[in-house]
Amino acid sequence: MNLVTMVERGIALLFALCFSYQAFYLLWMIIKRKRVTESDSPFHKMAIVISARNEEGVIGSLLESINNQNYPNEYYKVFVVADNCTDQTAMVARSRGAAVFERKDSRLKGKGYALDYLFQKLLPKDDGVEAYLVIDADNILDRNYLREINKTFDAGYRIVTGYRNSKNYGSNWISAGHALWFIRESKYLNHARMILNTSCTVSGTGFLVKRDILKKNGGWKYHLLTEDIEFSVDQILKGETIGYCPDAVLYDEQPVLWSQSWNQRSRWSKGFYQVLGKYGFKLFEAAVQKPSFACFDMLMVLFPAIFLTLLSVLCYTIKIGYILAAGCPGVLITNMMQGILYAVVNGYACMFLIGAITTCSEWKKICCTPLRKIMYAFTFPLFMFTYAPLAIIALFKKVEWKPIHHTVIKNYEQIQELSRQ
Repeated sequence: MNLVTMVERGIALLFALCFSYQAFYLLWMIIKRKRVTESDSPFHKMAIVISARNEEGVIGSLLESINNQNYPNEYYKVFVVADNCTDQTAMVARSRGAAVFERKDSRLKGKGYALDYLFQKLLPKDDGVEAYLVIDADNILDRNYLREINKTFDAGYRIVTGYRNSKNYGSNWISAGHALWFIRESKYLNHARMILNTSCTVSGTGFLVKRDILKKNGGWKYHLLTEDIEFSVDQILKGETIGYCPDAVLYDEQPVLWSQSWNQRSRWSKGFYQVLGKYGFKLFEAAVQKPSFACFDMLMVLFPAIFLTLLSVLCYTIKIGYILAAGCPGVLITNMMQGILYAVVNGYACMFLIGAITTCSEWKKICCTPLRKIMYAFTFPLFMFTYAPLAIIALFKKVEWKPIHHTVIKNYEQIQELSRQ
């Protein structure tokens, strides 16, 4: 019993040591203000690449936002891979001016394979493209997105990610939970990393990659369940510093149904385990030998939180089993229950603080009514708590990529109207 208690205290100490630097990120961003550059930069030629699977309902709004960019038309072109589509995605994309490639491969499923198919078509061309911008079909781009991300690219960053906002933050507590996490990641992780001159991470959608990197890779060779994290880890291990542009804002669609959220986050959890298994030792080795703070940071993103949480749950289970088996007095069981309640309350308070700070600092950027902004700061910890059982199940269950049906159809003007509420 004493050994279990010591293990618990060791877990708490290790958790604090692993994540205290993220608390520093948060405090640093509260007191620090800095932009990458305020001046205009030479225009660089980009290709915007979009992987779309049965996205006829939303891809038109995305392409409209791209066609209305505050960026010279001759410096960008749009390419869509219609991946195993059974609807009119290809037709809608062509009608909006995009060049479309139709892929039919039911064996190799997922965004990573679709992107690689598209890059195999594009990379051999000598068309003057300097970088590729990867966007999801359900996104909407701020009108200055290309202009802003171009500035960071021109500053010397060969990979650049932007600010991931949401076009349906106010749908319900599930969409708000997803959206607030990504907003927090943009503001209090990637922006802090950028200011502190360490590497950022790519998060799903809205990132620019220099052509040379993809040429050297031979295309897009990342096919684990979280191909964005795999790409980030691989590039950081190769010495790349991923940049962040806070003014390159895109609006993403988040799940509104519990089943969608569960499937998506199960894939993320399993994908994190896959990336950790493939790159974990390399990250640890680079973090210790170089030493590389960026590699340490990525290792912390992949490893400790869920495993330390699982160890804590295991310790509580052992203690409860020991008390019941030993026939100990009810007062010990009461104390145990009080300890669990104390941990839950502390966890809620911590997550609420993170959510509340993010909500307050990004108030004007969050696209929903003031009442919902406040309400969803209180439900954010509950959303985060659901990661615990989900991550445990994903550890043992086979998880496969599943498409998510996107239904939120909003244009740029409608999103801006929501942000003014």
